[in-house]
Amino acid sequence: MTRKTLLIAAVTMTLSVLAFAATKPNFSGTWTMDRARTYGLPGNMTQILTITHKDDQIELETKLIQPDNERVVKDTIILDGKEHEFTPVVPPNAPPAKGKRTAVWLPGDKGIQVTEVTTAETPKGPVTTQSVRKWTITAEGELVIDIYVDNPNVSFEAKRIFKKQ
Repeated sequence: MTRKTLLIAAVTMTLSVLAFAATKPNFSGTWTMDRARTYGLPGNMTQILTITHKDDQIELETKLIQPDNERVVKDTIILDGKEHEFTPVVPPNAPPAKGKRTAVWLPGDKGIQVTEVTTAETPKGPVTTQSVRKWTITAEGELVIDIYVDNPNVSFEAKRIFKKQ
């Protein structure tokens, strides 16, 4: 009887761990950037993200805050692994751009990867930029977004760390 009880307990624990491990993160909530641990942004900028994540769609509202400027940018990310056209956000007074985006779950559903290829018309001709953003939630419950950007003029990495409000 004891052996059977132990076996049932072991199987139940194993299934519970597997079920927990297979759960995809949900990014929903309001997230405030930890400026001290973030890099790759202007030194006087901070961000607040408001995210609604349902199934394989993320609605994102980013509030960009600087001492003399504040603006809100809205976006939608579709996590289906397919390429989708989108209108990239460009800095004020920059030429408009066109873009294509693919978003997928990372292996083991630990987070997401968003790959974007954008093309902007400039006075020197079109400039194509590729960026990859990796979103994960840490064991401490922080949202980490690692960003890698490459184009003919510049290549850089950035990291944004957010705490849930």
